[in-house]
Amino acid sequence: MYIVTATEMYEMDRLAMEEKGLDGKILMENAGQAVAKKIKSHIKTEDIILILIGSGNNGGDGYVIARYLYNQGYSLRIIQLVPNEKITGDAAYHKHVLEQFGAEVELFEQMERKQLEGAIHQADILVDAMLGIGIKGSIRSPFKEMIKLINDTKNLTIAVDVPSGMPMDGTRAHDQIVRADYTYVIGAAKTSMFHANLAPNFGHWEVVEIGLPTEAFQQLTNKQIWGLNFVQATLPKRSPFSHKGTHGKGVIIGGSLEMPGSITMAAKAALRSGIGLLTVATVQEAISSIAAQCTEATFHRLAGEHGTIAKQPMDLSGYDVCLIGMGMGRSAQSSTFTKQLLEETELPVVVDADGLNHIKDHLELLSKRKAPTILTPHPGEMATLLKVSVAEVVNHPFQVAKDFAKAYGVYLVLKGTYTIITTPEGKQWVNTTGNAGLAKGGSGDTLAGIIMAMIAQNQSLPAAIANSCFIHGKAAELLVEQSHSSYDLLATDVIEAIPSVIRTFLSER
Repeated sequence: MYIVTATEMYEMDRLAMEEKGLDGKILMENAGQAVAKKIKSHIKTEDIILILIGSGNNGGDGYVIARYLYNQGYSLRIIQLVPNEKITGDAAYHKHVLEQFGAEVELFEQMERKQLEGAIHQADILVDAMLGIGIKGSIRSPFKEMIKLINDTKNLTIAVDVPSGMPMDGTRAHDQIVRADYTYVIGAAKTSMFHANLAPNFGHWEVVEIGLPTEAFQQLTNKQIWGLNFVQATLPKRSPFSHKGTHGKGVIIGGSLEMPGSITMAAKAALRSGIGLLTVATVQEAISSIAAQCTEATFHRLAGEHGTIAKQPMDLSGYDVCLIGMGMGRSAQSSTFTKQLLEETELPVVVDADGLNHIKDHLELLSKRKAPTILTPHPGEMATLLKVSVAEVVNHPFQVAKDFAKAYGVYLVLKGTYTIITTPEGKQWVNTTGNAGLAKGGSGDTLAGIIMAMIAQNQSLPAAIANSCFIHGKAAELLVEQSHSSYDLLATDVIEAIPSVIRTFLSER
């Protein structure tokens, strides 16, 4: 599934109409009917539906929705929030057809406020077809007042394409955006759906197909959702003639006397994710604790100072991938170790947790590396790397991730409710699996371990990273569906669910 900005979506419509010959009226008809069919699933026979319509394509979709529901005998009111002269082009055509079917379109400018408030409160379902993706700048009357009225009610609210007021630049006050219960997104997912500060306004969302050419999406956008189809196409099946060396040899570097748990979780996750051979490199004081829970791993003792890793060369020849950072602490010695490793090793390296802090003032190391580097920051860590506010990262996650990955030649895993995976060339995928149960300490360590194990196996680097995020999230979903809640779920529980997820998706191919 493709993800587009507002600009890309407008260009998509232009290509479909001017180069492929699809009439705009047909696209609007397809969009309105697709959304109307989804709306029907929420309607009871006795419900009153209020459709709020603005100008432009979003309003045009609203007229088609209204005609479809009116023609099937549903009880509805239609309120147009802009003057008639603002309804032009394809939208005007569909308004005319709606009126020819016998439906009445009420004009906002001819209604008193009490009438408007009464219409909203009497309705059981509100359909928001007011603004769509074209809004820029501040929200003006009457939409500002209408958005407040909608958000103050308890009516079921369904948004067409995006909730009205939804910004395409990533920032706007929450009281200027419709809070929808459901959003039926037209043609392609929109970037704002995956911004942590905006995503709640969409409620439950679903993309509806309207017949836009796939070829055009491939030309216009480098952003997609990494869905089940990608997992099934790329997750490698194992040959019956394979052996432990076939599935990669990895080393995890980290841990300390006071923080052995994080590297333990990373190691267990890597083992559950199929790595052939695993070495844990840590200080002597942490080995016994980790070994008690990871009997399949071997260990390499690193020199320590006060229970943390000290500067010391480590021979990484013979390994296929390295993971570094979790539980190392932020001492000058451990920081020097991480920087030296990045300078000297020619292996793919996954940098997580404390390792990200170690390199925050030495990002030039990343650009100089010839082997792949994979960074796994959450928004706070990303802000630290960039020396910007967390808000800057949250408001512009796609652009921030793309700019950083391209500038430093890294694979970036920007973690969150919707994790964004970015390649050094700027190609991006979003992982949508997971739930609130992952909002706990240890989840990032577990994901890092899965990523390392997947990189060691027979799949492309982007697929390995994206499959890891998918599996991690699916494991949490599976557990909450079957035996846990988002309150009690632990990272160690997620590790134990990894086999079920992998077995499920390998067997479905």
